[in-house]
Amino acid sequence: MALFGKDKYTLVSVRKRNIPEGVWSKCPDCTSPTYVKSLKNNNNVCPNCGYHFSLTAAERVELLVDEGTFEEHDANLNSGDPLQFKGSKTYKEKLEADQKMTGLSDAVLTGIGKIDGKPFGLAVTDSRFIMGSMGSVVGERITRMIEHATKKKYPVVIVSGSGGGARMYEGMFSLMQMAKTCSALARHHEAGLMYISVLTDPTMGGIMASFAGVGDVIMAEPKALIGFAGPRVIEQTIRQKLPAGFQRAEFLLAHGLIDLIVERKDMKSTLSRLFNYTQPYHSAKS
Repeated sequence: MALFGKDKYTLVSVRKRNIPEGVWSKCPDCTSPTYVKSLKNNNNVCPNCGYHFSLTAAERVELLVDEGTFEEHDANLNSGDPLQFKGSKTYKEKLEADQKMTGLSDAVLTGIGKIDGKPFGLAVTDSRFIMGSMGSVVGERITRMIEHATKKKYPVVIVSGSGGGARMYEGMFSLMQMAKTCSALARHHEAGLMYISVLTDPTMGGIMASFAGVGDVIMAEPKALIGFAGPRVIEQTIRQKLPAGFQRAEFLLAHGLIDLIVERKDMKSTLSRLFNYTQPYHSAKS
């Protein structure tokens, strides 16, 4: 480091301080640094610009469900390898790597929990596990959860944070889950029960084209990217410049695709109010 002396510059070596990893986080939207502890205390929302960082499935359950009430279902289901997929990594290797990294057996947590004492069926996808994409296990877990909620006459909430859509490693077995989950939701609807779809950043591909897009109420977190194909793919296909904010939650609310934009801190209370508006809850038992 150069310091001004009386007549000349003097070079002085300055020892660089080592800052431990994981102490600060840079917001990808406004680029401002935020103390990680402060970020977590703010539900992983940037205090400067309101950007909503991704949450893990477990963090999402903790945020939405009354403490100690979540009962996970079908955790023993595991993916097969029907196509014997080959590549730089086999499908089995990809599954094992993401299982080790996330502590999940697949890309969704499902079960029954309570919000303000009101029981409901819940599924939460996790974007860390093969981009939250839907294979046979994801589709089967969600379908079983919906069917259980229908039997118990509970509302259903599915929180989608999936950029991967249908999982190519399982081919048609993955695509079949789109119809299967929607069929279960149709039966749930016929029983006069509510389904609320919560879209987070990103919700894309076959996820959005199936269960994420058919809620009785569809709400999203601020600035969430939502759609089927990504904006770059669309621009290359139609050879036109897309409007500013295209496929973001605010644009889709203005054009009628979603019903509400809800900040993370208000998500649980909003779900509770919707349950009260539409369900005959008084002393319901799980």
